[in-house]
Amino acid sequence: MDGREFKDGVFAHFARVGAALGHGKRVEIIDVLAQGERSVEDLAREVGASVGNTSRNLQVLAGAGLVTRRVDGTSRVYRLADPSVLHAYQALVAVAEVRIAEVSALASAFFGEADGARPVTLAELRDAMAADDQLTLIDVRPEPEFSSGHVPGAVNVPLAHLAERMSELPRDAPIVAYCRGPYCVMAAAAVHQLREAGFPAARLEIGYPDWLTGAGTVPDRNPRREGH
Repeated sequence: MDGREFKDGVFAHFARVGAALGHGKRVEIIDVLAQGERSVEDLAREVGASVGNTSRNLQVLAGAGLVTRRVDGTSRVYRLADPSVLHAYQALVAVAEVRIAEVSALASAFFGEADGARPVTLAELRDAMAADDQLTLIDVRPEPEFSSGHVPGAVNVPLAHLAERMSELPRDAPIVAYCRGPYCVMAAAAVHQLREAGFPAARLEIGYPDWLTGAGTVPDRNPRREGH
């Protein structure tokens, strides 16, 4: 094998990863799997696609080594192959945010209408939690995702149960909500509901996977975390 053959071969394999990520639904599947493993059926519901199309997209991702699966009874359960896949996804998002203006325009239009509040940065959250024990950090993802991993100090209040659990939240102290990531809509919906009900709420600009992969740590000082 000469140098040209080597380069042609290795760059072709690099391109397999790019090709696997070259589809919106497959990128969204990676985003969902960053929260924890899922069955094909659950993934199909999450990304708004048929089970057949979701299965085919998973085969492409598996062919590029980005996801793995296990069999659980009659279900096939998928997960990210390793942490490098999440890093690759986050790098893709970061480049798109910088180089494609429509990303920022879409986000500004949606979140401006959805919750109307300036998102809280991680640095602001750290400072607030360190200085104010009354701040409540809520994770509005479904319970299985929370159980798979969450920001220390967070209370799990799934969006689907927020209305019935508002009585558990303080009305006279800040509430910060987070979900899957900066483009997850659940936290925005939660903030909208909370602000409509008179709570001082805002959305965290990142989600759990972003915190996990390098955003740093948050002081574990949420006084309402016990018993939830």
